[in-house]
Amino acid sequence: MRQPDPVILSPDGSVEPMGRVLIVDGQNGIRTQHRWGLSERFDVSVADTPEAARQAVQTRSFDAVMLDLGLPPDPSGPTEGFRLLGELLAHDPAMKVVVLTRTTDNGNAIRALQLGAYDCYPKPVDLVEVGAILQRACQLSRLDRQAFGAGPSGPTSPPTPEIIGDSPAKQRIFETIRRAARTDVTILIRGESGTGKELIARAIHATSPRRTRYFVAINCGAIQENLVESELFGHEKGAFTGAHVQRKGRLELAEGGTVFLDEVVELSAPIQVKLLRILQDRQLERVGGRTLIPLNVRILAATNRDIQKATSDGRFREDLYYRLAV
Repeated sequence: MRQPDPVILSPDGSVEPMGRVLIVDGQNGIRTQHRWGLSERFDVSVADTPEAARQAVQTRSFDAVMLDLGLPPDPSGPTEGFRLLGELLAHDPAMKVVVLTRTTDNGNAIRALQLGAYDCYPKPVDLVEVGAILQRACQLSRLDRQAFGAGPSGPTSPPTPEIIGDSPAKQRIFETIRRAARTDVTILIRGESGTGKELIARAIHATSPRRTRYFVAINCGAIQENLVESELFGHEKGAFTGAHVQRKGRLELAEGGTVFLDEVVELSAPIQVKLLRILQDRQLERVGGRTLIPLNVRILAATNRDIQKATSDGRFREDLYYRLAV
């Protein structure tokens, strides 16, 4: 039996919508259909042009936006959609933007994620599925507003006591950390050994809505090759010789928190494939298991190598690189 959708109750006991959603689509029929299908769960507004969307966010606050990349004046291309995506996120970093793309637009979906979109969804839209995505987006938006409602600290204020300094370069780093902490996207941190990549990752976690959950750091180059898969993803009892009990992997142990994958370029090709699938589906399968386990973690990765060269040389998957470097 299908469980009823959760609701939010106001102090007087009446039901409140789960969030404020703006639908931006140039086609009147689709706007009407989406508004009708989502209005029972959300406070829905619509906009048919980029200018109408800009005016809408200026007049009220939204938790989430459902944005069709194919906007006028050129509905066949994503130029206006990308431009509006950047403007929306610059206007309100706590607002989550779910981008709609054609099923063949993998490159545009990746670019939208790199620009800061919360998620991408292929057209045509299944309103039940996209409603679940918007529900979580609204929840995260509200958590962000609770954590950062007063606005970021001054530019000279370090995000954590472990990172000190007041130079202009450090101030730029502090502001970048705060912007990154407000989102839930995957981040790749690059720098030479000893430059503080893990400190940056810990600072992002400590100032994010996930700060009350675990921060799990994993040095991908320090784990023996034959143990990497079990360490990251866990294993079932009897999966291999010596697997006497079921064991959760480090990704699963970080549920609700942040995982820091240091020296991610050192991962073998088979492990890269499994990590890519986890980033795409947000599910993992233990070694020897047949059950997909939902996974709610944020991935931060780091490397001191030239990851772009490793990608061009075929040592690191290009699709995984783009999934990490959001």
